[in-house]
Amino acid sequence: MHKSKELQEFLLEKAWQLTEEWYESLDKSETSGVYGTKDPKAIKLLKEQNYSFHLHFCNLFVQDEPVFLKELEGWVLKVASDEQHLSTPEYLIVREFFRTRDQYLTFINEFLFHNQDTYSQEVIDLWNHYIVKTIDKIVVWYIERYHEFSLKRLQSQQEMINELSSPVITLHEEVALLPLVGDIDTMRAKYILEQTLQQCYEKGVNKLLIDLSGVVMVDTMVAHQIFQLIESLELIGVHAIISGIRPEIAQTAVQLGLNFDNIDVSAKLANSIQALALNK
Repeated sequence: MHKSKELQEFLLEKAWQLTEEWYESLDKSETSGVYGTKDPKAIKLLKEQNYSFHLHFCNLFVQDEPVFLKELEGWVLKVASDEQHLSTPEYLIVREFFRTRDQYLTFINEFLFHNQDTYSQEVIDLWNHYIVKTIDKIVVWYIERYHEFSLKRLQSQQEMINELSSPVITLHEEVALLPLVGDIDTMRAKYILEQTLQQCYEKGVNKLLIDLSGVVMVDTMVAHQIFQLIESLELIGVHAIISGIRPEIAQTAVQLGLNFDNIDVSAKLANSIQALALNK
């Protein structure tokens, strides 16, 4: 690409103007994400991030592409992992990159107006081409990083949800309760098995009430996982008592040929707690 120190300096002088004009023309009606924020600190940070982008992008006209992209990498990683940007829909972020691209194309024309007959049409077309090409490349790069950080955050949130959705609650001394609520798929059933064994061991539990009254449906794999949990608990010295089995779950268990002969079952959780209190 034809390099131009004059164009770079012209754009650097316009960098803060680019940021201010961009923010003033920003559609702030979007309440989801960083662009609609009313927080002065968040707005200040958003402008600083945009201004920093311009300081990097202006180097496109003086640096070789590999060097230019390497220096821009830090900005991309930092903004793509920013909590405010992670909560912003991707299509809005892409839209702002394209609006920024249009800003540069407009300022190229302004630069040429002040430097008439200095640059050939071939050079001008080349500049415009590289602006479009580079912004497109940055968009793809940014979305890739954004996607990676979003997946990591989603995985972290899912782990927290799983942990909260399978709590072993101590009721009295060595007696605890595991209330299960909602749908249990194979992955969650596996997580419940691992976490319950660990929590029972750490809490010194010897009796665990497993309440299924909040579970709507159990498939074949999950039913086997629950029975595997009971057997695993027995191996570490924890006696399990099941309560709250809904009729449809009982029907599924019978159809699967699951054997309840050696398992304590109670219709309601209150009955199990009362029975334990009487035994005590």
